[in-house]
Amino acid sequence: MDFSDLQVFKAVVEEGGITRAAKRLHRVQSNVTTRIQQLEASLGAKLFLREKQRLHLSPAGKLFLGYVDQILNISEQARDAVTEDAPKGLLRIGTLESTAASRLPLLLSRYHAKFPAVRVELVTGTADAMRDALLNREVEAAFIADCVPGSKVETMPAFEEELVLIAPRSRKEIRHPRDVRDETLITFPKGCAYRRRLQDWLATGGVIPEKTLELSSYHAIVACVAAGAGIALAPRSVLEVVRGTGSVQICPLPERSRRAITSLVWRKGEASWALKALQAEIAHAAATPRPRKHNGSAAKVQRTSTRVTLFS
Repeated sequence: MDFSDLQVFKAVVEEGGITRAAKRLHRVQSNVTTRIQQLEASLGAKLFLREKQRLHLSPAGKLFLGYVDQILNISEQARDAVTEDAPKGLLRIGTLESTAASRLPLLLSRYHAKFPAVRVELVTGTADAMRDALLNREVEAAFIADCVPGSKVETMPAFEEELVLIAPRSRKEIRHPRDVRDETLITFPKGCAYRRRLQDWLATGGVIPEKTLELSSYHAIVACVAAGAGIALAPRSVLEVVRGTGSVQICPLPERSRRAITSLVWRKGEASWALKALQAEIAHAAATPRPRKHNGSAAKVQRTSTRVTLFS
């Protein structure tokens, strides 16, 4: 198996076809086609399926891609270790929407200032979706709330969140799960760690919610709560950066329910130099007091896609 064949394969996967991969690699299309055919022949497996002029990974191709990523990442780490160069290349990170909005802007701004050759790409989703993306090698690392350590991953605590209930300002203060037994829960889709936290708190009072409204944005969740559509749970840090929080009531949770740890998680033994640099920045941030915001001002974070390239 030729190492350059793996690079050609990865380019075809990322570009979605032979033509664009050939342009990126500065090769003629016939050469790229031949290299893929030779690779498939050596493996004895079809790596791509063609559909509407676009190539899609076959089941064997998806499995093979995970190993190719490992090989290419290790080769880059080996080269960097020998040349003692600064971290560079792509660092794809999974994250919760709340973490991306409130915690990452300052951290990644500092990271980019130190390591401008690293291109950071964020993929947002629920905690369960990010865990699956990590294990499927779609991201190199992920920020996950309430992470349960496993044999395949390593973790480090990154952020501590205070979870609070938000409700319409017109309703009376919430003190017990019974106070909201008839309310609609406004939450992220299933797989959200904070959704499970809210359901667990309700269960302590014997309340099983009957109505749920699923949304994928804290901006939308806060707006719906302010309009009287139901109640929600959110990190207090998110409420500092989302518009409209002045129109909702913030209710504290009991001590055992309010504290949540967001961890950085990566596959065991597979931390690239770029990822190790990010881990060092997280450790530095943990030892640095977070600046206070004044007059309720906060940075506004908006996202039009679940996959965002931050630095290139």
